[in-house]
Amino acid sequence: MKNKRPSIKPDCAACALPPFDRACVAEAGKISKGCPTVSRKKVLDEANKEYESSDVLEFARQASIQEAECYANRHERPYVMQPTKTRIVEICEFAKRMGYTRLGLAFCLGLAREAAVVEEILEKNGFEVISVLCKAGRTPKEFLGLSDEHRIFQGKQESMCNPIYQAKLFNHEKTDFNVLIGLCVGHDSLFFKFAEAPTTVLAVKDRVTGHNPLAAIYLSGSYYQKLKNP
Repeated sequence: MKNKRPSIKPDCAACALPPFDRACVAEAGKISKGCPTVSRKKVLDEANKEYESSDVLEFARQASIQEAECYANRHERPYVMQPTKTRIVEICEFAKRMGYTRLGLAFCLGLAREAAVVEEILEKNGFEVISVLCKAGRTPKEFLGLSDEHRIFQGKQESMCNPIYQAKLFNHEKTDFNVLIGLCVGHDSLFFKFAEAPTTVLAVKDRVTGHNPLAAIYLSGSYYQKLKNP
């Protein structure tokens, strides 16, 4: 007999408390139904134990330092948040903090122009870049058991996206840190699963909104209300 799942699931997204009044943020903060800060202490202890590894601890420490340094004038009182750094700048700075020199750049064919610019930026910031396109290897979609109806361009030979090949190429080339640009949903998941080096995401694919997936979320009460009424 399988163990029963806890009756109350973690549900931070449904928390109606103001962000700075929550128990996860303030010492005297309040809790709401399903708050994992108080209901999953055993799992929290297991998670925090992972930081006993010196590599994990240093990675997390530098990530937190990087987070703080994305805001200016933190010494001012009262303090008003002043973000100053773009995602690409943050990636470059974090990689340098960690002493990374060899970066993997995994990208989608549909964002090849963007990838070329990103590679140039990374190289001018002193990194060696190994870049691999999703279609690299030209493995046909038939390899996955797909038929013509599953092709984008029906009636023509079509290469499948091969994120496992991208990941394993980076493993082979011994990249220190990987950056993803626009891999499809599911393909990105396979990349994360098989990549050995830590990976971050610069941009995700959204074919409709110019790769700005939050646009649909912001408009879910108006032009994209179909999302809430499928």
